Amino acid sequence: MAALETTGGKAADGRTARQFMTEFFTSFTREITADDGDPGPVVDRYYTPDAVQTADGIRIDRERLVAHIRPVRKNLSDFAFEVHEAVRDGERIAARFTIHATDRRGRHTATEVHLFGELAPDGRMRRTHQLSRTVGTPEADANSTRGNGPRGKEASEEGDGS
Repeated sequence: MAALETTGGKAADGRTARQFMTEFFTSFTREITADDGDPGPVVDRYYTPDAVQTADGIRIDRERLVAHIRPVRKNLSDFAFEVHEAVRDGERIAARFTIHATDRRGRHTATEVHLFGELAPDGRMRRTHQLSRTVGTPEADANSTRGNGPRGKEASEEGDGS
């Protein structure tokens, strides 16, 4: 990942916070689901070695994140990240997004996430605090066109996201 310095709400490479978050999670998920090899090197490209996620009160360090990837690889068949809003101030980032996922059995889920995070100077995640909740119903998701696109579709809304 390239270093991301901010200038006026955008990264030095011109990406908004919304674009950064969409690309971060889409490319990370695409890479971890691409093969059955060791997920450690992929995690290390996106997260610092001392990374800690606190998701719904559960603390997840690097080792637990790597362990979490194994069942995701086995079960995930399609996904999209819809970033509704995101802001960035230096190494701090906050976002509200929905993860649309389809498992290998064809079941659709949508999970809304509120994330507050800290980035390393090179753009990798160092710390995140996340609250999530399931939104919609499987029936509603089955009738929706959202999340039924090509695997890893970036479903971010238009706008500057800063």
